[in-house]
Amino acid sequence: MSLFRTWMFVPGNQQRRIDKVSELDADIFIFDLEDSVPLQEKMAARVLVSKSIENNQHLQNYVRINDVTTPDFLEDLSFVFVKGLKGIVIPKANDPSDIRRVEKEVDDLEERNHLPKGSIKLVPLIETALGIHHAYNIAVSSKRIHQMAFGAIDYCLDINAELTNSGMELLYARSQLVVASRAAGIEAPVDTVFLNILDSEGFRKESEFVKQLGFQGKLVIHPNQIPIVNSIFIPTQEEIKEAKEIVSAFKKAAEKGIASLQINGKMVDYPVVNKAIKVCEKAKLLGL
Repeated sequence: MSLFRTWMFVPGNQQRRIDKVSELDADIFIFDLEDSVPLQEKMAARVLVSKSIENNQHLQNYVRINDVTTPDFLEDLSFVFVKGLKGIVIPKANDPSDIRRVEKEVDDLEERNHLPKGSIKLVPLIETALGIHHAYNIAVSSKRIHQMAFGAIDYCLDINAELTNSGMELLYARSQLVVASRAAGIEAPVDTVFLNILDSEGFRKESEFVKQLGFQGKLVIHPNQIPIVNSIFIPTQEEIKEAKEIVSAFKKAAEKGIASLQINGKMVDYPVVNKAIKVCEKAKLLGL
């Protein structure tokens, strides 16, 4: 179990934004070499990002490379493969062949740079209809994949849907990613960015909703979004207290041959207990 709730995008060509990463409380930093970087600044961005990763090796440094259909992705990989790199985000991951293509390059770069085999993680960013369709096959295509992420903006563009505040147009895709991740035996997925950085209440509601769906966190684009996600994707004190009570009471009941009981008016059996155990484990990792 990991505690990667906030995945902060950092434009790879903006020195001011890059310099601030060490001051932010995000779990993951995704240095972006794709959509936020103009074509003429790709090379300069690679240099800035590689230096930042080397200077902040204690952070969870990930890089979103350009997609595999472009001539840029190979150069992206070769530049950012420095000490301190933890993972690669693969945009527009459409099928397992995209993952295998990146994985082959990463295998070679690990060997050339004397890094432990398999140490660099891959995060497929699912943002097309084809990607959603192949989500399970993508998830099982590499042992480097621990979670997938959802990109709603390109997804809506691809399926000709309108991105709305309700998010109804995204429900199928989101649920598909949660189910595919679970079926593949990897961690829960990471939800898409929320574009309106001034609408903190809307962002909070969306974050709470995707947590209910089964996501582990969200991609964020502004520092003000970080504390909101961090506070939502952890168990509350009430949830922790109830979980501990359930685990303790069920253990005592099981010793007496009882596998179903009532606690605070709620029926408790093995699925409920297993959920409570996960809450307790997460709380312990967070020191709560």
